[in-house]
Amino acid sequence: MLRTVSCISIAALFALALSAQAQPAQRPQIATTKVEGTDGVYIFRNGNHQSMFVVTGDGVIATDPVGYGRPTGGQDYVNEIRKVTDKPIKYLIYSHHHFDHAAGGKAFKDAGATVVAHHVAKERLAVLKDPHTVLPDEVVSDKGRTITLGGTSLELSYHGLNHSDSTLVMRLPKEKIIFVVDTLPVGQVPGRGMIDFHPLEAEEFIKKVLALDWDRLIPGHPGVGDRLGSKKDAQDQLQLLQDASAEMKVMAQQGKCWEPAEKELKLSKYESWPGYAGGLPLIARRYCGLWGRGT
Repeated sequence: MLRTVSCISIAALFALALSAQAQPAQRPQIATTKVEGTDGVYIFRNGNHQSMFVVTGDGVIATDPVGYGRPTGGQDYVNEIRKVTDKPIKYLIYSHHHFDHAAGGKAFKDAGATVVAHHVAKERLAVLKDPHTVLPDEVVSDKGRTITLGGTSLELSYHGLNHSDSTLVMRLPKEKIIFVVDTLPVGQVPGRGMIDFHPLEAEEFIKKVLALDWDRLIPGHPGVGDRLGSKKDAQDQLQLLQDASAEMKVMAQQGKCWEPAEKELKLSKYESWPGYAGGLPLIARRYCGLWGRGT
């Protein structure tokens, strides 16, 4: 009997050991990665949010503090930059006004950075008065602006409504890299971000982004496998929106909004994409708003 129990115990321990070996290493909360093939372009990630920062000869240009719900998030970001360089942080640029990307900038302000955002972002933030989000010092008009620092140029351009009404597209012309937040997820179905999405305008926005000269896209949330996006990814995202819009337009005109349409929408060609099951009802709801309610 004892021998049997002993054998069972050994087998159980062996199974546990194999299970532990099979478990993937836990993903660190914070990580900084240099973008391959560049001299000074980095991606800072905090959880499921990420930003771009650029180290130049005269200082650092950082984007989005991504400190929402993370009391030390802004300082953690500054600390990561300090591991890379001791050059001063000259600029902090908000991609748009939503708190999950813009909150946490005080540490940058304390470090001497000038905070920059689209003019609508400042208007939104001034009204909302979020205690964790620093107001911009300088604003960018709809005509855009180029920041030049230490021989590096970063183009800030506005292309109309999309995921928000204050989104700046940031482009590094030398590296042919763009940083676009939320409107262009890489290889996955959009989800909660559809709540305040501007559907038809977003299609035009993506077309304008596709017309820019770039090869790689850094998204505001990690792409599938942490890979950067391509123009094909942007085109695929546009096609997803167009397919969803066409399907929902028919159902909306049949009077199926809200619940019936949300249940019936199936875009089978995208069902292998991460986020499909959870994101599709949210996409359906937003397009029901458009085609069923005119909003």
